[in-house]
Amino acid sequence: MKLYFILASLLFVQFSFAQEASTTTTPKVWSLEECIAYALENNITIKDAVLDKNSAAVDYSKSKSARLPNLFGSASQNFSSGNTIDPITSDYVTDQIHSTNIGINSSVTLFQGKQITNQVKQSKLLLEQRIYQEEIEKNNIVLNLLENYLQALYSKENIAIAESNLAASEKEVLRAKARLDAGTIALNDYTEAQSQAATNKYNVISAKNEYQQYIIVLKQLLELQPIQELEIETISNEDSALNLELNRVELYNKALDFLPELRASTVNIAANEKELAIAKGGYLPTLSLVGSMGSGYTSINDNTFTDQFNINFNQKLGLSLNIPIFNRNQTKAAVETATINIEKAEIQKQITEKEIYKKVETTYQNAVSAQEQVIASEASKNAAEESYKLAQKKYELGGLSTTDLVISQNTYTNAQQNYLQAKYLNILYHQLLQFYQGNDIKL
Repeated sequence: MKLYFILASLLFVQFSFAQEASTTTTPKVWSLEECIAYALENNITIKDAVLDKNSAAVDYSKSKSARLPNLFGSASQNFSSGNTIDPITSDYVTDQIHSTNIGINSSVTLFQGKQITNQVKQSKLLLEQRIYQEEIEKNNIVLNLLENYLQALYSKENIAIAESNLAASEKEVLRAKARLDAGTIALNDYTEAQSQAATNKYNVISAKNEYQQYIIVLKQLLELQPIQELEIETISNEDSALNLELNRVELYNKALDFLPELRASTVNIAANEKELAIAKGGYLPTLSLVGSMGSGYTSINDNTFTDQFNINFNQKLGLSLNIPIFNRNQTKAAVETATINIEKAEIQKQITEKEIYKKVETTYQNAVSAQEQVIASEASKNAAEESYKLAQKKYELGGLSTTDLVISQNTYTNAQQNYLQAKYLNILYHQLLQFYQGNDIKL
C-alpha cells in the first residue's frame, strides 16, 4: 500500500508539472503574412461571401436545367354515386362507380422569346459577379488586417515610450525628494515631479489599453477564441522607400486592372442588360411540346383490372402556343424597370471608378507626405532627445527647475510619438500602393 501511495503521488506531481508547463506555454507570435493567410481561410465574412457564390452557382445550374423537359406522374382513386359520368368511358350512368386513373405527363419549352437563354446568360454573369464580390471581401479583410496590425505595432512601441518616461519620472521624483529634504527646492517642485510621474503612469495604462483594443480587433478578424492569446511580430525591416517610377495615372490604371470592384460593376451592367432582354421576351409567344400517357379502371366495366388498363391505355402528343395579348402592362413595366436599372448600373460603375481614383490619389499623396514626415520627425526626435538629456543633467546639478524638466520631457515624448506615427503611416501607405498595383503585402 505504501509503494502504491508513493507511485500515485509521483504521478500526481508529474501531472501537475505538465499542466503548469502547458498553461505557461509561450503564445504563438503571428506575422502579418500568417495573419492574412489564416484570415482568408477562417474569417466568417469571407465564408459568407463564398456561400453567396455557391448559391449563385446553384442558380446558374438551375437556369440551365430550365431547357430540359419536365415529367410528372399522377394517380387518383375516386368513388361516385347517382347520376354521373364514367371517368373512363365518359358514359352517362346512374350507379356507384369506383374508378382508378394513373398517368404521366411531360412538357418542354421550345421557344419563349429567348427568355431561357437570356436567363442562363444572366445567371452566369451573376455568378461571375459573386466571384468578384468574394475577391472584394478578401481584399477588405487584408486591408483591415494591415491597418490594425500596424496600429497594434504602433501602440506596442508607444507602450515602451510610456514605460521609459515613467521610469525616468520616478527617478526624478527620488531626486526631487532628496533635494527637497536638502532644502534646495520648494515643495511645489517636488509635487510637480510627483504629478508628472502620475501622468506618465496614466499614459502607460492608456497605451496598454489601446494596444489590447487593436489585439481584440485582430483576433476578431482572425476568428480566434476570446481566451486565445495573440502576440504579433515586430517589423525587422522598416525600409519603406516610396517607388516613384510609376506616376499617379499609371498607378490608377494598374489599380483599375487589379481591383475587382470595377470588373464587378461591368458585370453588373451586363446582367441588367440581360434582364432587359428577358423582360422584352415577355412580348413574344411561348411554344411548348406536351405529351402524356395514362390508363384507368372503372368498376362498372366487366373486364378485369389488368384488361381495362391495357384497353384504356392512351397516349397524347401535341404543341401548345401561348400568345400574350394583354397582361395589364406587366411586361411594359418590367422593360422600363430593367432600362432604369441599366442606367443605375452605369452610374454605379462611374462612382466606382471615382472611388478607386480617390483611393489611389489619396494614398499616393499621403505616401509622399509620410515619407517626408519621417525624415523631419526623426530629426526633431533626435534634437529633442539631446535637449532632454541636457535638461536632466542640469536638473541633477540644480541648474534647472522641475517645471522646465517636465516641459523638456514632454517635448521629447511628443517628438517620439510624432516619429513613431510618421514611421507607421509611411509603412502603411507604401504597402497600400503595393497592394493597388497587385503586389503582395509584406512587412
